[in-house]
Amino acid sequence: MLNAFIRFVRGMLMLAILGGLIAAAAWYRDLWLPLLQPPVVEPMAATAVDDEPASQAKVLELSPQARQNLKLVSRPAKLSNYWRAVIVPGEIMDRPGLSDRGVTSPAVGVVTQIHAFAGDTVRPGDRLFTLRLVSEYIHNTQSELFKVTREIELENEKRQRLAQIGEGAIPQVRIIEVDQQLRRLQAASDSHRQDLLTRGLSLDQIAQVAAGNFVATVDVVAPPPLALPSSSQGASAPTAAAAPGIVYEVQELKVDLGTQVQAGQLLGVLSNHRTLYIAGHAFKREASSLERAAQEHWPIEVEFAEDDAASWPALDQTLEIRHLSNTVDPTSRTFDFFVPLMNQSRSYEKDGRTFVVWRFRPGQRVRLHVPVEELKDVIVLPAAAVVREGPEAYVFRQNGDLFDRRPVRVLHEDRLNVVIANDGSVAPGWYLAQGSAASLNRVLKAQSASGTPVGVHVHADGTVHGAH
Repeated sequence: MLNAFIRFVRGMLMLAILGGLIAAAAWYRDLWLPLLQPPVVEPMAATAVDDEPASQAKVLELSPQARQNLKLVSRPAKLSNYWRAVIVPGEIMDRPGLSDRGVTSPAVGVVTQIHAFAGDTVRPGDRLFTLRLVSEYIHNTQSELFKVTREIELENEKRQRLAQIGEGAIPQVRIIEVDQQLRRLQAASDSHRQDLLTRGLSLDQIAQVAAGNFVATVDVVAPPPLALPSSSQGASAPTAAAAPGIVYEVQELKVDLGTQVQAGQLLGVLSNHRTLYIAGHAFKREASSLERAAQEHWPIEVEFAEDDAASWPALDQTLEIRHLSNTVDPTSRTFDFFVPLMNQSRSYEKDGRTFVVWRFRPGQRVRLHVPVEELKDVIVLPAAAVVREGPEAYVFRQNGDLFDRRPVRVLHEDRLNVVIANDGSVAPGWYLAQGSAASLNRVLKAQSASGTPVGVHVHADGTVHGAH
């Protein structure tokens, strides 16, 4: 009986304790119930919080060491005029009819000596080949010249004897006949001399033929330079005839020793790369712009690939389009336009010979900037001074150690420059960073993401640290 009573008391006590716990939990439910539910974040509020630092982060502070690490240079913005240009690829080529000179045989003969080989430098009048004459025509011409020369001597002697006799002793008609015969013989002599001269014989050799010493060999020499019309070159470029010390380079030999050649046969090719063409390769849609540039005499800016400009004098000439080709290449679908170029050269001596080195060489690649439109009162910056984020473009204005990011409107950009509108976003005279705009923008975005306040230091490894 006693045990049953104890069990009853314990059960009632457990029920009382459990009821108290339930009542306490119900009483304090506002404190523990939120702990069991996940936090609810409003999407719009989160976006606003995330965007707020980015919208406010516009100023960056860089120490002098950081600017040196970025190689950062600032210059005042200024208004100027800028020519918008189209960039056209091209190459340097020899100017047909002027750069290369073919050397031909003046008569039928056999090559007995070659005096200059490929790569050698020769001047006008230098010997190139020696030919042993096997032309029957030249031998007959030499014989006729010698015969006419002897007949002229005989007629002159006859004329002197008639003059000594006196006009009263002989008829005047005899003297007239002798004078007429002398004129006929002199005309024949002049004809034979000119014929031999065109066949490659020198004046001294022709004189020897007239004296009876027939010529068996003839020298083929480098031709004289050609004079260029001033209209085919730049205004400041000299003509080829006036160029001092003009030389040729033996580009190719067409014959060997012992080769029998005919009159007019090509013996070799000489080249002089002083007068060249820059040939641009443009598409048909650019023809109107190129035509206008040629008509208006607008100067062309040319970038020469692999050109060591520091070791050569400045290229003091105005490059303009001379003419446009009227045919389209069927493979590349481009047409060519041509810009005259006067080359620069220097020489050196080796083994008693002179060799010439040209600055520009045929086949060298170039980029031509052809002007199409003039933009007036604009601000021109290097391409690295502007950074883009989607449709936005920014520059960085320097004020001491601070760099303020400013939005700008871009009118034109190419590989080298960016043209900014003068619309008040950037005022003339402001000091703008001339490069590293992308790096500055990355640092600014890193500062915004981390919440770093204005006054950061950029180290050489690219890390960002707060001001000490």
